[in-house]
Amino acid sequence: MTLRDFLSAKAVTLCFLLLGALLSGACLLFVGGGTALMALTELFFTSVTVSWLFASFFLERQRLRQLNRLIEELPQKYLLGEILPKPANAVEKKYYEAMRAVSSSAIGAVEAAKRDKEDYCDYVESWIHEIKTPLTACSLILSNNGDVRKLKRELKRADNLTESILYYARLRTAEKDTQIRQVHAAAVIEEAVKSQAEILIASKVCVDVQGDFAIYTDAKSLCFILKQLLINSANYCPGCRINILAKDRKITVEDNGIGIADYDLPRVTERGFTGSNGRRRGRSTGMGLYIVSELCCRLGIQFQIESEKDRFTRVTLSF
Repeated sequence: MTLRDFLSAKAVTLCFLLLGALLSGACLLFVGGGTALMALTELFFTSVTVSWLFASFFLERQRLRQLNRLIEELPQKYLLGEILPKPANAVEKKYYEAMRAVSSSAIGAVEAAKRDKEDYCDYVESWIHEIKTPLTACSLILSNNGDVRKLKRELKRADNLTESILYYARLRTAEKDTQIRQVHAAAVIEEAVKSQAEILIASKVCVDVQGDFAIYTDAKSLCFILKQLLINSANYCPGCRINILAKDRKITVEDNGIGIADYDLPRVTERGFTGSNGRRRGRSTGMGLYIVSELCCRLGIQFQIESEKDRFTRVTLSF
């Protein structure tokens, strides 16, 4: 900061001081104080004002230099609000509080972005390990005369895993890929069941579908949600029966499989949570129901899951 910049900032204050000096001199002359007393008073007033100006200039320049050093030496600029010098007056206090609020918000955003990046990297790593299984199975099938049905089943598993990671990546910009239009629940359910036929047959899962209604939603996302529910039943409950009912603007998907433990049920939609069933299964990314719940939230679909250990698992999608 230059002296000129400082004086420009103090221009209003200096105008009032000059006006005060002129008024005090005029008062002294009016009461008969004489020109000598007036000159002495004006000189004293001027000396004090100049001294105050220079002292303020050097102090403020020193504070600004200290602030510039902080800015230059701080690698993460968003942390500046946390280390700002204490304010010297009421106006500075308000700016100080504003900077602290901005800095705190920025820190929260950065930490959230870091966690999101770490979670994404963890999911990609687990996804890579998981997709190796169907790819390895495909290689073994091809090297052993190539059973077409088994090959299709493993390719479908690989396709499902690829679709899952694509939907997870799109969660950040889901609105760009969403197309809301009128669809019939039965048609979407039929598409989801057909797409998973190989896996359902291999797991000896029987599916019964009833009912229909028209809704406005994104058909692709709804189909993905239903496919994830079917895949979960096939993976965790081979040999079970799945009943899908579309009625009263609700789609209910229920199986009579192993169910979910009471202590796991509140957490099944958390990102990366596998639960006791997933740990016993030995290979699970714990992302399927998380992606489903996030898509439901974005589409305005109420997602509800109920379960009783060794009896049933019921998922209700309310539109």
